[in-house]
Amino acid sequence: MLSKLQHTDPTTTESHVPVMVHEIIQHLNLKNDGYYIDATFGRGGHTKAILQHLGTDGRVLALDRDPDAIAAGYKLAQTDLRFNLIHAEFSQLQTVVKQYNWMGKIKGIIFDLGVSSPQLDTSKRGFSFIQDGPLDMRMNPQNTTITAASWLAQASSQEITQVLRQFGEERYAKRIAQAIVNIRHQQPIQTTGQLASIIKAANPAWEWDKHPATRSFQAIRIHINQELEELKLGLEAALDILSIGGRLLVLSFHSLEDRIVKRFFRNKTRGDNLPRNIPIQAAAPQLQLPVSLLRPSMTEIKMNPRSRSAILRVAEKNL
Repeated sequence: MLSKLQHTDPTTTESHVPVMVHEIIQHLNLKNDGYYIDATFGRGGHTKAILQHLGTDGRVLALDRDPDAIAAGYKLAQTDLRFNLIHAEFSQLQTVVKQYNWMGKIKGIIFDLGVSSPQLDTSKRGFSFIQDGPLDMRMNPQNTTITAASWLAQASSQEITQVLRQFGEERYAKRIAQAIVNIRHQQPIQTTGQLASIIKAANPAWEWDKHPATRSFQAIRIHINQELEELKLGLEAALDILSIGGRLLVLSFHSLEDRIVKRFFRNKTRGDNLPRNIPIQAAAPQLQLPVSLLRPSMTEIKMNPRSRSAILRVAEKNL
């Protein structure tokens, strides 16, 4: 179900510093009258930068699954007629583009993956192991009915272990999962502070520069929101809707996301992988890679430490 902007209060005290803005603007290869998509509006940092480089005929369409991001973008959408914002997920990208009659017009798409600073900094959203709050973790509370708390209350130890290993690459997944199950028999696990304490007590060792709950919180969040499946669907949709010569940029912050993007780009730059003895002309590659992966500068990392793990990949559509 797609929904346009809700008439809510657009004011917010949350701050969010967009990552690698200079590199994104450079490699989107912006055209004055081009049509562009920001598939993850967040707090609009990338969208605003793109708009600054467009003329009166240029357009930006932004999506976000988080209703707080939609509310934060209300004022911009009301004051800049070149911009539209819609409440939708990656998997709905093609539907949105058809709804706006943009098929064949799009010159660039940017995905900024993962959790945003406002989501982490707002304790009531339940993403942070630093600030205590309800154990929620839903990117879109309107569509996702199961919270992290409700999932942890009923999932088996084996299921929790699998999620922590698959989506968090947590080597102590089994110990942590068993600790969660043991504690929930004594009392409900309802806050981020409770969960972080349980994980810390069950985790015998962790990286010096990371909180012991980092990997587990990431894993549970990814599972609750089906983030990696949404990413796969979004990448396929983006390739379908880009015009020839259009650019696809993906900014990721951990290896699981980047692995999916890297594999997708690699497969689409190879064309058909047919045996040599088959007398059929292989299709040309759908993508080419103008640059290898990009990382934030040391200057940006010093100014915005949350950018340190960012990886930007760029592809251009051939056909």
